[in-house]
Amino acid sequence: MSFDALIIGAGAAGMSCALVLGSAKDKPFAKDKKIGLIAHQKSSHLQTALFNNVLGLAPGTLGKEILESGKHQLEKLYPHVDQIEKEKVKSLSKTNEGFVVETNKNIYNSKIVVIAVGYTNLLTIKGLEKYIESHPRAAKEKDRIWLKNNDHMIEDNLYVAGTLAGWRSQFAIACGSGAQVATDILTLWNGGKHTKVHDKVSV
Repeated sequence: MSFDALIIGAGAAGMSCALVLGSAKDKPFAKDKKIGLIAHQKSSHLQTALFNNVLGLAPGTLGKEILESGKHQLEKLYPHVDQIEKEKVKSLSKTNEGFVVETNKNIYNSKIVVIAVGYTNLLTIKGLEKYIESHPRAAKEKDRIWLKNNDHMIEDNLYVAGTLAGWRSQFAIACGSGAQVATDILTLWNGGKHTKVHDKVSV
């Protein structure tokens, strides 16, 4: 299966990226783009999170609820985004056309890849080793990592979002990081013209 953009990870950053990309479906430059999300998130930090300090979320909201509601929101509003469940990415390699992503079950091709998994030193995706460094905004004793990048871009058409991009482990920051990557991709698809997507209330 081939994609124009494939997101690895469906936590705060990955799901935010998918929602923003999916919301551009009516734009001429995005309407024919094939978008995928590999949603294997058994180790997401959201599984044990409790939110009382996030704008727009009711106090007491659980991270595990967001993981589920995010998938339902994406499926309901933007069903053209393929959600790939119960697959874990094993490796990523570069080709002349983009990247090959191999999971424990399938092989995918994508012109653009977004890495949005957690920032623990347990990252096991082969092909990313040369980008791994100690996380610049985490306590050294926690042994966290980041994928070295410049404004979310590791190299052409390869992005990283969320804590693995070097940001602090804060839900709102991770969501914003994923949305930023999505708008960067939309800008690329729009021929370099700065792009964002907003819905507005009809008056």
